[in-house]
Amino acid sequence: MITQKYINNIAYKIVGCAIEVHKHIGPGLLESVYESCLVEELRSIGLMVDTQVYLPVIYKGKDLGGLLRLDILVDDLIIVEIKSVETMIPVFKAQLLSYLKLSGKPKGLLVNFNSTNITQDLIPLVTEEFSKLPKE
Repeated sequence: MITQKYINNIAYKIVGCAIEVHKHIGPGLLESVYESCLVEELRSIGLMVDTQVYLPVIYKGKDLGGLLRLDILVDDLIIVEIKSVETMIPVFKAQLLSYLKLSGKPKGLLVNFNSTNITQDLIPLVTEEFSKLPKE
């Protein structure tokens, strides 16, 4: 059974993998480099990872196609959006919230690798779907 605790445990593992990548290659590289390294780390600990997942846009009941792409989807539950920017701006959070809403996934992580302390720039987000799940 999928619970909030189960999802949070996966998120914890994802953050650990992001820290490992950051520790090994540091800040200042392209998002695609961080994505490749993070995917390798996530898979090495046994998580199921999909990259550049097309997300259909459903507008007024009509499927307009896969116009959006998620950076990483872990265990078909958590969206990981990767950034490598000097400043995290509000639109990044809004983007992830929109991805979560359109996909129906319960949790997302916005990770900025262009930072000295990756956990300080990491933004976890949950949806209403997450709040409906049992805690344990």
